[in-house]
This record gives sequence, C-alpha cells and structure tokens, in this order.
Amino acid sequence: MAVKKSKIAVGFIAAGVLALFFGVLLTFVGPIIIDDQIVKNTVIDPNNEMSYNMWKDVPVPFYMSIYFFHILNPQEILKGEKPMVEQRGPYVYRKRIQKDNITFHPNNTVSYKEYRSYYFERSMSVGNESDVVTIPNMLVLGAAVMMENLPFAVRIMVSTTFKTFKEGAFLTKTVGELMWGYDSKLVDFLNKYLPGMLPSTGKFGLFAEFNNSDTGLFTIFTGKGNIRNIHKVNSWNGLTELSYWQTPQCNMINGTAGQMWPPFMTEESTLPFYSPDACRSLELVYQRPGEFKGVPLYRFVAPKTMFANGTDYAPNEGFCPCRQSGLLNVSTCRHNSPAFISHPHFFNADPVLLDYVQGLHPNEEEHGLFIDIHPQTGVPLNVSIRLQLNLYMKKVSGITETGKISEVVMPMIWFEESGYIDGPVLSTFYTNLVVLPAVMEYVQYGFIALGLVTIIIAAFVHYKVKVNKPGSTSDGNTSASVEEKNPLLQDDMD
Repeated sequence: MAVKKSKIAVGFIAAGVLALFFGVLLTFVGPIIIDDQIVKNTVIDPNNEMSYNMWKDVPVPFYMSIYFFHILNPQEILKGEKPMVEQRGPYVYRKRIQKDNITFHPNNTVSYKEYRSYYFERSMSVGNESDVVTIPNMLVLGAAVMMENLPFAVRIMVSTTFKTFKEGAFLTKTVGELMWGYDSKLVDFLNKYLPGMLPSTGKFGLFAEFNNSDTGLFTIFTGKGNIRNIHKVNSWNGLTELSYWQTPQCNMINGTAGQMWPPFMTEESTLPFYSPDACRSLELVYQRPGEFKGVPLYRFVAPKTMFANGTDYAPNEGFCPCRQSGLLNVSTCRHNSPAFISHPHFFNADPVLLDYVQGLHPNEEEHGLFIDIHPQTGVPLNVSIRLQLNLYMKKVSGITETGKISEVVMPMIWFEESGYIDGPVLSTFYTNLVVLPAVMEYVQYGFIALGLVTIIIAAFVHYKVKVNKPGSTSDGNTSASVEEKNPLLQDDMD
C-alpha cells in the first residue's frame, strides 16, 4: 500500500511539473498567439469579413455638430468697434461614410474613394435649420482682402458690383442656407464671368462642397507583408506630396487617412494622419491611458505646436504667411480666400486673439480635440475632432462695404466630428480583445499555481509515505533493531 501511495505521489509531482511548464509556456506563447490573431484580423483583406466590413462601411455612427458665432453688433463693427459674438448651437448632422471604387494592387496597397453625406438630426440640435444667424459675408469681406493690392479703380468697380447685387459685409441667413447654400445673384455673376473663383458652381454655402462628395482618391497600405504600414497613405489623388506649402516637410503626406492606425502602440507612439480638409498632415501626441466601457485605451491630443506660427515653432515656417500662433493659414488651398483654421474659441492660441473678439471662452474639455485608441489594434474607440473656421477681415480703401472694420481674425463657425464604438461592434471588440486575453492570462497563472501546489503537496505526501513505510522509523532504525533493544516487546510477541 505504501509503495502504491508513493507511486501516486510521484505521478502527481510529474503532473504538477507539466502544469507548471504549461503555465510558464503560456506566459510566453499566449501574447504571441494574441498578437498573431490581431495581425491576421486587422489586415485589409475581404477574407477578414468583420474587420474589412468595418473598414469599408464604418458601422460607428458619426455626428457633426455645428456652432455658429452669431454677431450681435454688426453695425458697430463697421464703425471700428470690437466684434461681439454669441455661440449658437449645436446643430447636429449624422454623417454617413462609405468607401467605393475599392481596388487592390500587387504592391500591397488598396485605392478607394470615401463618400460622405449629412442628415440633420433635430432631436440632438438646439433648433431647426430654419433658425436665423448673422455671420461675416465671405464673398464680400474675403474678396476685399484678396483685392487689397489691386489698383484703386478696380476696387471701386468691385465695390460697385457688390452694391449692384445688394451684398453687404454681413449675412443674415438660416442655418440651412449658410450650411448647404443659398441663391445669390453675385455668385451666379462670378461663376459666369470669373469661372473657378468660387469653390462651387451652384449655391454658395460653407459646407456645400462637402455634402454628397468624396475626399479624393486615397491609396493606402493593406498591412500585408508589414503590419506596421497598415492604413498609411501611399498617395492621395496620385500625389505623394503636396504643393500648397513652402517647404518639403510641410508638403509631406504623412500617416494614415485618419480612421485607423497600425496596431501595437506604445506611449511613445503618435497619431499622424493626412486631412484633405485641412490641406496638410497633422499629428496627435499621447496624453494619458484610460478605459472606454471596459476597453483599455490611450488618449491622443493635439500638441500646442500644431497650429503654432513659424516664430514659435520653426518647422511650421513652411505653412506661412502666418499670423499669431494658433492659426493655420489655408488660403493657398481655399482659392486664396483669407481663411484660417484654429481650435474652437482660439483654444491653445495666442491670447491676443481673444482680445479682438468678445464672447469667446476657450477650455480644453469643450474645445480640445482627442482620439481614444485601443493600443493593441490601432482602432479608435472614441473620437472628437474640433476645429474652427475664421475669416481675416479689415477695412480696404475703395471697397466701402468694409466701412471702418478693424483688422481682426473673426471666428465664423466651429464644428465637432464625433463618434464612438457601441452596440454589437463594441461587444465583439470587448469579447475578443479584452475577455479572451484576460481568460488566457488567468488560465496561464492558474496552471502555474496549480502546478506549484500539486508539486508541493505531492512531494510532501511522498516524503511522509517514505518515512512511515513498514520497516522504517523516523530515526531510520529497522524493526529488528528496535526489538533487540526492547526485551519487553520481544516477550509480548512470544
């Protein structure tokens, strides 16, 4: 019986060693298996049904929230007084994104056009598209600055044209008209006699060219052969660099198309992407870790240098002519109109910009942009991109519509494009990338613990059996020896 127990104990020791070995092996092999599955399932390939469909037709609902800077004192501005504005909004539009003309190439790239369309969401908005607001008239004030250096006689003719079509320095229109276009005899005149001057040949609106349009022909890497290249832009509209800016660095097309990034990020990673709307590449930097509905994330935000001028941040010199830090001059890609992009309410901009306009209150929570990324996969979990459109305006002699307007960068609107993973997509994401790795981790540590406990208990049992087996005592003497030393015991046995 003792021999049998001893053999069982040895068997348990062997099983414990195997369990311990398997657990230790899982600590090394487990992450490799998970990483391998991430690579296989994130490569842009029609065979990866879930991830491919997620990339092709983004299932996450995206929304664009518009905020107008309603002008409270238009007549006083014409007299040279400081502008006073009041934020009106949000007016919310659901954004639908769909890729089309998808073509795969032999060099592990894929080309596509991404189409976008917007649908007004009354339940999420402060009012209807019929609400009326007053903003600067870009056609008049923008043209005035553009023609500032032309002969005086030409400026007089331009001013006469404005009067003929009853165009003033400010517009009072409905939200729908300002967004998607309004009828203007001046626009019709310019399109007829000066074709190409305006971005649209139809109605003139701030977002008229965005609705039911595409963002250009993107060619990006699929990740086959090198997962580090996945989603990175190979070319845009056939271009590998831009011509808007003054230095090769500023004209570079860097990063991804702005929807996904390569997996396996660290805190040293950045989020570079090319934005056709901003006419340049942008880059976000790591801020902090966090969680989104149980899924771990890294938050990336815009650095203060993103829109800094060339004086404050030398690499941005190529984006000049610059004004104060916090403004990106996009006139070169916006038909030379004196338009500037910034963060909302001039957040992270030179404080002097706030002194020129009353009614602005910047803060990071409401006006800072961020992207929350799942670092293992490079998939955005929660996104909020916030930007502001501004118009540089001033008095221009000969164009009487500008009155005595003081030189100012005038905020017109700011918008937020936001979306987050939810519903079945989030459930699948959570199960595959949070629960299963956690289970695997518990299993590996469970095997290690089980192996150690089994080895210790079995070794102890084996030792006890060996010590207490017949013919041996705890001091190692034989029974015969004991009997010889104990005559009473011998007598009893007789």
